[in-house]
Amino acid sequence: QVQLVESGGGLVQAGGSLRLSCAASGRIFSINVMGWYRQAPGKQRELVAVISSGGSTNYADSVKGRFTISRDSAKNTVYLRMNSLKPEDTAVYYCNADIRTTAVGSPLDCWGQGTQVTVSS
Repeated sequence: QVQLVESGGGLVQAGGSLRLSCAASGRIFSINVMGWYRQAPGKQRELVAVISSGGSTNYADSVKGRFTISRDSAKNTVYLRMNSLKPEDTAVYYCNADIRTTAVGSPLDCWGQGTQVTVSS
C-alpha cells in the first residue's frame, strides 16, 4: 500500500515559475528512482526529469536549463522547480517512483494522480 500525492500545479503566464511536490507514503522499505512525467492533450506521456537515490539526475532536452528536480529522502518527497515556463509546457504532470515495500520484493512502479500545469501565452 503505497500512495503518491502531488501538489503545486496551477495556471501561470509564460515566463513564470511553479514548484511541484510529490510525497510518497505507506509501506516503504526504500525508494530508488523518482521522477516526473507529463502528458499534453493528444500526446503520449513523456519523461520530464528523474533523480536517483544517490542524487543523479536526467532531464528531457526540452526542459534542460529551466527545470530542476530534487528530493528529500527524510520526507520521501520529490520536487520539480519549473522556471521560464512556456505554453508548450502545458500538460498534466505525473509523479513516478520506484518503490520497494520489502527488502527482497520486486520494486513497484508507482504513479501519482496527476496535477494540471497550464501556461498561458
